[in-house]
Amino acid sequence: MKPTKDIAVVIPVFNEADNLDELYKRLVVSVSKISENYELLFVNDGSSDASIQKLQAFSEADARVFYIDLSRNFGHQVAVSAGLDACQSKVAIIIDSDLQDPPELIPKLYAEYQKGFNVVYAKRETREGETYLKKLTSKLFYRLLQRLTNFDIPLDVGDFRLLDAKIVRELRKMPEHNKFLRGQIAWLGFKQTHVTFKREARKHGTSGYSYSKMFSLAFDAVTGFSDKPLLLVTRMGFVISLVSFVVILFAMFSHFILKETITGWTSLIISSLFIGGIQLLSIGIIGEYISRISTNVKNRPMYVVQETNLDRGGE
Repeated sequence: MKPTKDIAVVIPVFNEADNLDELYKRLVVSVSKISENYELLFVNDGSSDASIQKLQAFSEADARVFYIDLSRNFGHQVAVSAGLDACQSKVAIIIDSDLQDPPELIPKLYAEYQKGFNVVYAKRETREGETYLKKLTSKLFYRLLQRLTNFDIPLDVGDFRLLDAKIVRELRKMPEHNKFLRGQIAWLGFKQTHVTFKREARKHGTSGYSYSKMFSLAFDAVTGFSDKPLLLVTRMGFVISLVSFVVILFAMFSHFILKETITGWTSLIISSLFIGGIQLLSIGIIGEYISRISTNVKNRPMYVVQETNLDRGGE
């Protein structure tokens, strides 16, 4: 499909009504510096506040504003994917709606794109308004993920980035439900670069990314791009079997040669609990991979649209 717009900005929204007015104004100013032939594509991910009403008001006042209202909360990554599926532009820019990622950085992203890069991502120098624990866990996770994968995933980078149409087309060929877009984009390769910025604190509301959601995203990232946890399970099984075999030989040697039979309720219980724990951990890791296979083979749609004004076209 031939692109009809120069730029599409994809904005996932989840309970961000207090931020939307300022976000919309700043986006219009920033994107207009590049081209007047653009679209702002908001994806309402099951918000329970007045977000959808605000988006509808924007679209009525501005023909370049479109919205997709999902039937429920499908998650941030799926909401972004829904927006990318609807893009008909030369480049797509992903930005969150919490105002922590500054819209004013968009012209800089576009300037790098014009140098021939297919992906330009925004790399955080600092992260204001976030707890030390969140910063630490995020930092450790991305460095661990880089060790687990056989390709480079940029460090200290969120979803705020510019993608050219080629990247968007390739992402549409990856229909897995357990999305981790940062990993998918890095896996694709092509020419990628970055610009740095200082991430601001939230002005209104609280983050929709709880620790449980972050943990779930981490599982999606690891299981989607690395089989090393499965190799770890195999190696643990081999090591435990080897240790058990050595213990059996030692017990036989003590009984028949040293005439000393090994006894002890404590050692028996400890060894049983240890092996049982390893077995449960191994089953859990394997189960996570099987669960993701099951989700994808059901062939259910990734998301369901309740309402949209995309059929309005460019009118």
